[in-house]
Amino acid sequence: MIEPYFKSSRRDFTLLLGDCRELLGAFDFKFACIFADPPYFLSNGGISVQSGQIVCVDKGEWDKGGTPQGVTEFNREWLALCREKLKDNGTIWISGTYHNIFSIAGCLTELGYKILNVVTWVKTNPPPNVSCRYFTHSTEFLIWARKSEKKAHYFNYDLMKLLNDGKQMTDVWRLPAIAPWEKTCGKHPTQKPLSLLARVLMASTRAGDWVLDPFCGSSTTGIAANLLERRFLGIDRQEAYLDLGRRRRLELESPGTALRYRSKIKDIATADALCQLRVSEAAGDFCYGDLPF
Repeated sequence: MIEPYFKSSRRDFTLLLGDCRELLGAFDFKFACIFADPPYFLSNGGISVQSGQIVCVDKGEWDKGGTPQGVTEFNREWLALCREKLKDNGTIWISGTYHNIFSIAGCLTELGYKILNVVTWVKTNPPPNVSCRYFTHSTEFLIWARKSEKKAHYFNYDLMKLLNDGKQMTDVWRLPAIAPWEKTCGKHPTQKPLSLLARVLMASTRAGDWVLDPFCGSSTTGIAANLLERRFLGIDRQEAYLDLGRRRRLELESPGTALRYRSKIKDIATADALCQLRVSEAAGDFCYGDLPF
């Protein structure tokens, strides 16, 4: 029996401490969607700029790169396990840079996934290039793939078009990096902005769906999921990051905080205004309970 590190009072947000390669095979449950932000293997002594200060880019032992073969084997292993955890019509999103995204794309094809899009996230506020010897890094990529070649997937095309002024949304997204209000409980070194995860989940999931993040870090995926009335399971090997995610989730227990966050995330705020979507005042009294632990 798996013992959760944390479970919200509504049972819509659960965290597990451990390696996803070990935990994913320990339970039988299917998810509508997976968002994965695996190691980019960038911790090699380089430098960058944060808040105007030159800092080392090393994130920790979990981000130190190995051989190309070792990285590919790692990606193949966790992607195979995730495929088993997807519903037949489920989809997976994986974020990365050129350091790991090509390996991931190859593994996805090898394992039988069908790649749907490669989204380019253009950061509107990237850090400057310190060396001044090449172009400033201002993009990351998100591969969106479905479990199988022939089984249809869910895509909220109409909502994406609505959020894009009535025009088809392209695979180039201009969104900012994390804002100060997203770091009230602390910051993960590779934390993704809620605006990015909100768009991912609004595009590819329905209210009530279960979402998995096998490298959840500070649980941005889970916070976005709960703000959108989705349910969440996150896994991470670092207890300090799980505790950060726990504290972020507890912030949402205040209805005022949840509503304030919704108003700050452009896509959610736009959808609320156009579609008159609102967080139910009685939501705190409702309890989800499908997970086997």
